[in-house]
Amino acid sequence: MVGGNAVQAYAPDDGEGRGRRPTSVGVMWTDQLGRVATRALQGLVIVAAATLLIFAGLQVTIVVIPVLLALIVSAAAWPIIRFLTSKRWPPALATITVLLAIIVFLGGALTMVVLLVRNQWSELSEQAVQGFNQAIEWVNATFPITIDQDQINEWIGQAQDFIFTSQFGNAAATGLTAGISGVTTFITSGVLFVVILFFFMKDGPLIWGFLTKPLKGANKRRARLMGSRAVEVMGGYVRGTVIVALVDAVFIGIGLAIVGVPLAFPLAVLVFILAFIPIVGATLAGILAALVALVTNGLVPAIVVVGIVVLVNQLEGNFLQPVVLGKSLKLHELVVLIALTVGTILGGIVGTLLAVPVAAVSWALIRAWYEPLEKLQEDDALPDDMRTRLPWRKNLDEDDAPAGAASGAKGSSIDV
Repeated sequence: MVGGNAVQAYAPDDGEGRGRRPTSVGVMWTDQLGRVATRALQGLVIVAAATLLIFAGLQVTIVVIPVLLALIVSAAAWPIIRFLTSKRWPPALATITVLLAIIVFLGGALTMVVLLVRNQWSELSEQAVQGFNQAIEWVNATFPITIDQDQINEWIGQAQDFIFTSQFGNAAATGLTAGISGVTTFITSGVLFVVILFFFMKDGPLIWGFLTKPLKGANKRRARLMGSRAVEVMGGYVRGTVIVALVDAVFIGIGLAIVGVPLAFPLAVLVFILAFIPIVGATLAGILAALVALVTNGLVPAIVVVGIVVLVNQLEGNFLQPVVLGKSLKLHELVVLIALTVGTILGGIVGTLLAVPVAAVSWALIRAWYEPLEKLQEDDALPDDMRTRLPWRKNLDEDDAPAGAASGAKGSSIDV
């Protein structure tokens, strides 16, 4: 040790000009290659931790999916709850009102779809048979193959034979067992989703305050900022997507009704639902609407439907979506496609719906994490909804307050 600094010992020269190698292995990690290796190891640790987290989440999807859905829906509904509580509504009453409104809206839409499909099903089935026969005639006239009624009857007979065999019975029993298990899981997840959504909407700031209470100083303000950004992105994404989906459904539904396509309203509802899947959803909705028009109305109306869907999607993508979702969804199209693919692989249909908002929130959290400390002012980092509810704010700010103020307010604060 010389002057307080460590002196590195070197090995003696080996006589061939290859001496003077450092004897400490730790020095190898301080050069440029060592720093790169250190970063690579850190990256591997992060990837391993993320993989372990995803694997653990996949084992308890019955809990993870309701929690994620409840987070997204509560973030979208929070401005309404905040407005009601600002009018001196009790938080529980405001939450129950919004929750019932959501349930009534979704239940009413699904009920109308079922009733309309049931009323028009006989007409649609007859037109589908006619369209199927026309398709067979077109195939026979276009391609060097022939499909006659005898072949169709043979295929139907093979299907009937399979139905009455033991093989189908075993498959049906297995499918029935899996179906019962799936229904049970769905009901359990649905009930859990409603319960979690209620508490997220009612006690969201209180829950976040409890989670950030162990943090101090800048870390606490940064955590508050990350929570505020996450709620802002999730809520903005859902509300913006609802507006975009509603516009798509209204205009495409009007176009289908003008063309005379059966089930125009159910198809419009389907357009609304699929609009929550960016890029891919609009294409799927257009294909389905065109197929229904082709089967029931013919080739020319189907082409008109395709034109309507393309026109609405172009107007939505170039004008409406940048205005409504520009602030919330700051992701490149390639990132969106990758997120959709990963979400579909990991979570199926629900994963497809959750992929984009989760990716957008993750990017917002990363940006908030690297926010300069001097910009983390306490009033800016604390969400508005926490500032308006004074008892919660008193408790949340207790740890950051000066010693005298904290001791003076301790007796009147609400313990989380």
